[in-house]
Amino acid sequence: RTVFPPRRSSSREATATQAAPAEVRTEGERPQRSRNRDRGERTPRDDRDRDGGARTTERVETRDSGGRTAEREGGGRNAERAETRNAERTETRDGGTARDGEERGGRNRADGDTGRSGRNRTEGARDGNRPEGGNRNEPRNEPRNEPRGDARNEPRGAERNEPRGDEDDDDFEGGGRGRRGRRYRDRNRRGGNAGGGRERFDQAEPTVSEDDVLLPVAGILDVLDSYAFVRTSGYLTGPNDVYVSLSQVRRYGLRRGDAITGAVRQPREGERKDKYNALVRLDSVNGLDPEQARNRPEFTKLTPLYPQDRLRLETESHLMTTRIMDLVMPIGKGQRALIVSPPKAGKTMVLQSIANAISTNNPEVHLMVVLVDERPEEVTDMQRSVKGEVIASTFDRPPADHTTVAELSIERAKRLVEMGHDVVVLLDSITRLGRAYNLAAPASGRILSGGVDSTALYPPKRFLGAARNIENGGSLTIIASALVETGSTMDTVIFEEFKGTGNAELKLDRRLADKRVFPAVDVNASSTRKEEILLSPDELAIVIKLRRVLSALEPQQALELLLDRMRKTRNNIEFLMQVQKTTLGVGEKD
Repeated sequence: RTVFPPRRSSSREATATQAAPAEVRTEGERPQRSRNRDRGERTPRDDRDRDGGARTTERVETRDSGGRTAEREGGGRNAERAETRNAERTETRDGGTARDGEERGGRNRADGDTGRSGRNRTEGARDGNRPEGGNRNEPRNEPRNEPRGDARNEPRGAERNEPRGDEDDDDFEGGGRGRRGRRYRDRNRRGGNAGGGRERFDQAEPTVSEDDVLLPVAGILDVLDSYAFVRTSGYLTGPNDVYVSLSQVRRYGLRRGDAITGAVRQPREGERKDKYNALVRLDSVNGLDPEQARNRPEFTKLTPLYPQDRLRLETESHLMTTRIMDLVMPIGKGQRALIVSPPKAGKTMVLQSIANAISTNNPEVHLMVVLVDERPEEVTDMQRSVKGEVIASTFDRPPADHTTVAELSIERAKRLVEMGHDVVVLLDSITRLGRAYNLAAPASGRILSGGVDSTALYPPKRFLGAARNIENGGSLTIIASALVETGSTMDTVIFEEFKGTGNAELKLDRRLADKRVFPAVDVNASSTRKEEILLSPDELAIVIKLRRVLSALEPQQALELLLDRMRKTRNNIEFLMQVQKTTLGVGEKD
């Protein structure tokens, strides 16, 4: 051991002499590798592979050729055994993907050129001159090189790239999401009834086998955004509603408000019962064959006209309400009338009188009474006293039910008009309907006086605007009541919004009702637009003379005079003839 110092000094000299050829050889091999890279050939490994596999080639196609090239051209002068081990480890490193080698080529070159070259210059002579250097270099090279070659490249080349390859293969073969999508597609193809919910009904229609028992159903069709139901218990949702797929709606041209009849399949024994049975057969649409119903026109494309055919309301001599209405506010088929009434002025009795008069004088007209936000006892009274269809939503129900009842009832009326029928809708009241829409509709941020949302007034206006007389047959008459003098600014705003939309108006007076003068009609404020179309010329002339006389009196005096003269006659014709003879005398006396 006493001879070690002179060997160390010689090793420093040998290091200086060996480092220079290594650098020259490195600079000489760079053009050769660039030329090989341009030709597309395999780039040979040089002796810097023993520094940690720094200069791995960018495109290595086979492992054996890379190893043999590294052994053949990478033979160094001082550490052949170290080169052999590095060549073997290079084969292991080459097992990764070429892409990983390309990504890490620059970093390994930097490590090999800068950090490791200095250490090899210092330790190269020491390793080459004495045998202990090889043993001393082995534990240094293995921990340094193996984590870079094996531990780094293998997890990133094999473990990281293999999942990518598997994902690509799965995507190509239908794995992963593709397998799930294929499974769901197969499930939809097989039966269409596996699983529940809206998606199942939208995809496939229910099928019927020979041994299934069919149950008849009938109701009003309610078409919503992505599904439809047959309301079997009225115009509101019920537990026995029947589901209708959108494909059936499109196939038969069904519309909201259609009265349809069909059949549903009775659940088998042990079969899980769905929340709603699905319609499996369609028999009729509004009393017609489904194929015939597809050719009906659309309501919005029909031509509206002024009312021409008169609806006479006079029935019996002692019923003064309808007789006065025939004189001061005549209505026709397709009229859009408003009954403006303060609370406790008798508007409900007026509506009942109109309904009974229409059902008596015009039995061919389809009568619908829509009660929104009404008292339950008045609903029962209306159902028992009116010979027509009563559709009601009491005030204890949520606002969404009020809007649903109103929309479905007016859609039902439109479907009847499309078929050429005459329909009369009595609505009580348009003010409460506007309140319900104000509560149910989403807020738009634009608030009118009284807390009314600007968008909440459009649906009631659309309801009232549906009234029209159709040119080629059919009419929709709407008589709606509007509340005034309630002390609510909201009611005033709603009434002012609909004030100019109607073409007939009957105004009730609270002061007359407080004095128990019924019907409490303000004859001077009640009128009909274009009444000359409904009245004959002789009748129109007499009515004008009558109005001239009544306009000079107070509302109470005018009503009392009119009621007194009408009670002395049996009908309006006799009364008008009497007025024609005595009106001038009455005017002269006044």
